[in-house]
Amino acid sequence: MSGYFGTDAQQRLQAQAETNAGFINATPGACQTGRTMGCDDPDRFGWDRIKEFLDRDGICGFRLLSPGEADEIRARLTGKEYRFDTWDVFLSERAAALVASKAILSRGLPDGLVELEQPTEPESAFVRHIQALMGAAGIVPFSGSLLVGAFGAATTVAVSDRDGNVVAVAHGYMPHNTHSPYHHYAWGGLVAVAEAQRGQGLGNYVNARMVVSVFRDLDATHIYELVSATNIPSRRMVAACGLEFEPSLVCGVLAPVVDPRFTR
Repeated sequence: MSGYFGTDAQQRLQAQAETNAGFINATPGACQTGRTMGCDDPDRFGWDRIKEFLDRDGICGFRLLSPGEADEIRARLTGKEYRFDTWDVFLSERAAALVASKAILSRGLPDGLVELEQPTEPESAFVRHIQALMGAAGIVPFSGSLLVGAFGAATTVAVSDRDGNVVAVAHGYMPHNTHSPYHHYAWGGLVAVAEAQRGQGLGNYVNARMVVSVFRDLDATHIYELVSATNIPSRRMVAACGLEFEPSLVCGVLAPVVDPRFTR
């Protein structure tokens, strides 16, 4: 095990993402979406290959597509079996995101809360607590190995209360391989805050800390985050960190029509 978490189906998909890490890094059009097999260029990746993953896993993720590519996915692959759920893309280059995020961090944490060191052991209790907090917030977590960066550059930030309980988390990593025009773009997300600690700006804080880390530690040139059209608090959070809605890009997941939306 590599710190898999969630339902049997979610853990199976996490294992596929890890098992295929080498393939994802080497294959034009592939990208690491963490919780499913992923693609950022369907034509280069191959439509037959996408269909093979759908037949095997029942799901496939897509990152940073044009609206035209998204329409082609709908035309080719949706219908009675599959639907295409999408998320809006919020994007920023380094300078704007750093200015906004550092301003948030300069305000500090509420009394009694502290930042924790980044996790290093994928099967540790610390990682389990991080995953459990994400799950409680309706977010399907990554495996422990991906959260600690065992399969590629990544950063996971966490805040605890005075009793050592993890109360806020966020994650960023580099999903795109060297064949992609987005090779130096970081993905940020998995932001979760314990219900009892909400309303204090902790989501903004951990998101800002993650944003600073992907530029400082992962050497990203840009960062993007994915937010559903109806998730107003998260849209405000990413905007506060300097990211702006980018209508020329779409991310999504092909999933069975009968299943609920894969993640929040």
